[in-house]
Amino acid sequence: MSTLGAIMASEIAETPKVFTAILDNKDAFNSIADVLKTEEIKSVLILARGTSDNAAHYLKYLIETQIGLPVGLTSPSSVTVYDSELKYSNTLIVAISQSGQSPDLVKFATAAREANAYIIAMTNDDKSPLATVAHNHFSLLAGPELAVAATKSYNAQLLVSYLLVAAWTGKQVNAQQIISEASRIAGINNLVTEAVQAASRDREVVILGRGFAYPNAREAALKIQETCKISVQGLSTADYLHGPISALTPETQVFIIAPSHMPVSSITEATVKIRKTSSRIFWIGNGGTPEGDDIVLTGSNCDDEIASTIVDAMVLQRFALEFAVASGFDPDAPVGLSKVTLTN
Repeated sequence: MSTLGAIMASEIAETPKVFTAILDNKDAFNSIADVLKTEEIKSVLILARGTSDNAAHYLKYLIETQIGLPVGLTSPSSVTVYDSELKYSNTLIVAISQSGQSPDLVKFATAAREANAYIIAMTNDDKSPLATVAHNHFSLLAGPELAVAATKSYNAQLLVSYLLVAAWTGKQVNAQQIISEASRIAGINNLVTEAVQAASRDREVVILGRGFAYPNAREAALKIQETCKISVQGLSTADYLHGPISALTPETQVFIIAPSHMPVSSITEATVKIRKTSSRIFWIGNGGTPEGDDIVLTGSNCDDEIASTIVDAMVLQRFALEFAVASGFDPDAPVGLSKVTLTN
């Protein structure tokens, strides 16, 4: 029996346990419930790289849709390369990192705090440099993550982001349902088998999503690139229609991220145009509009799109894992990558 990807597989399977730990500790988020008011926050910036940057896009959508504050993504090189002087009064910085060690993130967060920003960090290491810089730190409680491709820590970042915004809005979180759906997805042995057998490394892969699905589209593309050694595009369906669709061929494999309860109207225009050229369509989640020979990778059935997106991350991770193994690669240790990337 092959042991390729055994570590990554075990870490994806730990997600329900990680979710349980985070949700059991959700009262910790009460400490920042009033921070937007007390710090007179006018805007939010999110500091992240790589996989964590995809989680940042999820948090960005959450804050913009649930609170209405303007949210941007930081450019760490503005400090590390260009030595810019920041003016961040009434600004909240949310720093997201698995390790909390990347020098450019730490340097930017330090400069932002000196410029009067309020810093909240989420990392998997309570004693990391990034955690130390922050006014408030929230642990991902994911435990050691050994596979190079981040999985359970990304899932934890989505959930912690959800709880941050829930603390600010007073939204009630259905903790038991999130844990139950994550456990159900983890227990489906053939969750992605049909899709893995139908997919090919020799044909173009495009992964699309919109709204809350967009961060997972980006993350799915990254995971497949990391583990399967092929180039993959992860795009918003709207951006895809603004140019990249011109490269679509009958052989293009189109994956559409579709969490339960997503507004179907958000992807209708794209799917109609895609079907005119390609019939190789895969759906990740239960919120899509599959037809004919489309392949569906079952997702979660949480109360809303926001929570479903969190759990569905496990599905895209399972696909990347099993597609890599089927292609003869070891997703635990992709060539040319290391677990902690220390960018300056």
